[in-house]
Amino acid sequence: MFYAGLDLGKRLDFSALAVVEREEFGAGDPLRPWMDTRERRGLVVRYLERMALGTPYTEVVRRVTELMERLRQKGPCRLVVDATGVGMPVVDMLRRAKPGFAMTPVLITGGAEQHNKDGVWHVPKVDLLAGLQAALEGGELRISRRLKETATLVRELGDVRVRARGTGAMRIGADGHGEHDDLVIAVALGCWAGRKGGAGNGGEGRLV
Repeated sequence: MFYAGLDLGKRLDFSALAVVEREEFGAGDPLRPWMDTRERRGLVVRYLERMALGTPYTEVVRRVTELMERLRQKGPCRLVVDATGVGMPVVDMLRRAKPGFAMTPVLITGGAEQHNKDGVWHVPKVDLLAGLQAALEGGELRISRRLKETATLVRELGDVRVRARGTGAMRIGADGHGEHDDLVIAVALGCWAGRKGGAGNGGEGRLV
């Protein structure tokens, strides 16, 4: 199963696209009885793309749709879109394109709980980044070194930090001059969906 995370850029940010594959051995695999959970399944970053600054959203939609159509030829796939800010209009553009793949809009919040409202997931940014960190440190998520943007992703991971504002609120991400977290968020979205989609949750926990 492929989970593509899409982080939509603004004037000074890049739009980024990442594909995370969830690998699992089938029930009939002869090695299954001797393998523990971590060995049986895992998440692998298969694709990274950071689009040029100023790329029109119409072009972003075209690129994403093209990639998802290619993924469909390889197996089941789902697009997970950052619906924060300008995200929902782009989600509407993707829907109007009548894609043949599943799509989950995610509103990234500063809240404390994940919930689904009217088909849109509300997910705290700290949950996305903490889930990504846990998957990396636990060996659940691997990143292919052959990808063109792997070094950029590693650099972004080093730029992400937590800062306390004067109001007491927390600022999470990369906000220094020349720093970005676009690829990190794209991978985090794919990782979040890959972990949730493989958890077998029902009701509120399901990706729709």
